[in-house]
Amino acid sequence: MFELKKKEEKSRARRGVLHTPHGDIETPVFMNVATCAAIKGGLSAFDLKENDCRVMLSNTYHLHLRPGDRLVRDMGGIRKFTGWDGPVLTDSGGFQVFSLAKLRRIKEEGVYFASHIDGARIFMGPEESMRIQSNLGSTIAMAFDECIENPAEYNYTKRSCERTARWLERCRAELDRLNAEEGTVNPEQMLFGINQGSTYPDLRIEHMKRIREIPCEGYAIGGLAVGETVEEMYGIIEEVEPYMPEDKPRYLMGVGTPQNIIEAVHRGVDFFDCVMPSRNARHGNVFTWGGRMNLLNEKYARDGRPIDENCTCEACRNHSRAYIRHLIKAKEALGMRLAVTHSIHFYNEFTNAIREAMDEGRFEEFYEKYHLLVAERNPD
Repeated sequence: MFELKKKEEKSRARRGVLHTPHGDIETPVFMNVATCAAIKGGLSAFDLKENDCRVMLSNTYHLHLRPGDRLVRDMGGIRKFTGWDGPVLTDSGGFQVFSLAKLRRIKEEGVYFASHIDGARIFMGPEESMRIQSNLGSTIAMAFDECIENPAEYNYTKRSCERTARWLERCRAELDRLNAEEGTVNPEQMLFGINQGSTYPDLRIEHMKRIREIPCEGYAIGGLAVGETVEEMYGIIEEVEPYMPEDKPRYLMGVGTPQNIIEAVHRGVDFFDCVMPSRNARHGNVFTWGGRMNLLNEKYARDGRPIDENCTCEACRNHSRAYIRHLIKAKEALGMRLAVTHSIHFYNEFTNAIREAMDEGRFEEFYEKYHLLVAERNPD
């Protein structure tokens, strides 16, 4: 299902396409995070399409709690429920093993949670995660894993990796069973396995060798951007990438800034997601082709220019920095919506430009121009 179109000569960067029942995914690609089936900041599935989103990502745990995965199934699955007609990736709930550390207990069978909403007891294991994601009907289901904090103790990390590999075997078996059931929302649902191992290269490599033996449609690098330095993150990618199947997409979970993305593309990664563009934008922090910008700075109070004069998003076509700044400071919902629209548009445009540069044989030139620039503060 994954077609590797091109490999760069001076880096590990790859150009490909994942063929799915819900449309082709051209890679490298950034997936827009719609945690509860909507982008925080007031954007709908139709706004995503307007801003050239290629994949929508939603959260298994949150949708299981509200409105309930069975309800979504009864409404025809997440695509029909939201109006999004493209590919959808659902995470497994495994990240909540990390983020709800004070509210959970991990066992071989799975994880016992206390709901962050009302404290109700919840159990989720590999089979439960697959059943929820099958009910949602996403294009790609992520395997249930344990994401641990960095730094982590070596022996615990090793045991966790072994358990995550066993969980992947159970995920594969259960998803195969669900896909064969009559009435399944998406009988062609794909499964991505997840590599773990904290910042220990030997554990990362050992775990990658183990999980690549379990047939999946793609493989992810998880457990990064959770406490380690960016240098450690890039180092782990470089260590693991040679052991990832070349004929399957590679996904770096939860990462990151535009600089993180282009650096990881340079190291051989295909898929990305992060809440950063929407989360930061809601507080006035946006990305532009000239670098980072804080719209709340006083110097923008009378600035009649768009956020980015090279941008074609709704916010930049129609509104000034001064107006959007005013709206955010006044806590008007429109201010958040416009800023988030810009950032989502920029991220999608940025990965579009990376693909175009690869297609035209100028990726190294593009990398040299932007890998530092997008991380700097915009002086304009």
